Amino acid sequence: MKIAVVCDVLGEENNGTTVAAMNLIRHLRSRGHEVRVVCPDEERRGQPGYYVAPQLNVGPLNRYVRKNGVSIARTSDGVLEAALAGVDAIHVMVPFFLGRAAALYAHRHGVALTAGFHCQAENITNHLHLMNSRRVNDLTYRAMYRLVYRYVDAIHYPTQFIREVFEAEVGPTRGRVISNGVNRRFVRTEVARPEAWAGRFVILFTGRYGREKSHHVLIDAVSRSKYEPRIQLVFAGEGPLEAELRARGAALTNPPVMRFFSREEMLQVINSADLYVHPAEIEIEAIACLEAISCGLVPVIADSPRSATRFFALEARNLFRCNDADDLRAQIEYWMEHPEARAACSERYQGYTRRFEQGRCMEALEAMIVETADEKRSAGAPAN
Repeated sequence: MKIAVVCDVLGEENNGTTVAAMNLIRHLRSRGHEVRVVCPDEERRGQPGYYVAPQLNVGPLNRYVRKNGVSIARTSDGVLEAALAGVDAIHVMVPFFLGRAAALYAHRHGVALTAGFHCQAENITNHLHLMNSRRVNDLTYRAMYRLVYRYVDAIHYPTQFIREVFEAEVGPTRGRVISNGVNRRFVRTEVARPEAWAGRFVILFTGRYGREKSHHVLIDAVSRSKYEPRIQLVFAGEGPLEAELRARGAALTNPPVMRFFSREEMLQVINSADLYVHPAEIEIEAIACLEAISCGLVPVIADSPRSATRFFALEARNLFRCNDADDLRAQIEYWMEHPEARAACSERYQGYTRRFEQGRCMEALEAMIVETADEKRSAGAPAN
């Protein structure tokens, strides 16, 4: 089958949407499908199967976009026409400019259209400092539906949480809940811990350095702990708040280790850590958290009503009150003081994460795309 994957944002695998896109692309190709990828990444130009669209010029905001480690595409009819001609299905990753143009193309030509739901409203409104405006977030969801999702034959929701959030605003949709999945490489492994971390209790958090990820809550929690001199924070990621977070963490006895780690490096880091903390207030799924607990790390997760990650908690001690540094401090200290309980909780998570095995998840997503294309072909006309 010929399948086009349309990625307004791709680039380096330093964010959840790009990781999800590349996992899908690799899986579909491994299954023998012809995959055409539309993206704005110049380094992909000339690679087989890639169609490079021009990058969006946002003037004075270009530097801010680069600090987020991404490029954003703008519409190019010529590139889209070349990429989408003759395909059996189009899969859109996010509802931005290229995604909308691809949705309109699919609607006009009667091509099967599926789309992922990898972007919460707050991921957009956060950049406008309106993350906590319920009205603006609701309007953002309505705009996503009006511009793209109303044309879609099947929506891929990574979690039931985000499906319910979206449908509460726009009504019932045609969709399936399928996790983005955890690569089978993420398992508990004995590794040599970096010498610099010897004798320290290492707490890991993986997430973009953005306001909605709430790194500052974890820094504040550690700063108030009686075990502060022993704790080493590791913030795996990158993003626009790096300088601000470095300054905030500089007062700790052991300032946070902050940098982007490759996938192979992440395996080493996770297996060198003692605890995983996920303080993010906004989250559709957080595969990074699943990767950590798949390797045996016990998680402590913010109970934010705007985060699906809270549903990964197996017991009350796996949660803390969102944005409450003192409650997080108490939970961290509990797990530090009770290594036997931490070991038992780790064992419980080993069985829990099997349901998120990436191969199964990608097979389910492939089935959604193929079945949608077959249904569209049988119907012989656009569904909308």
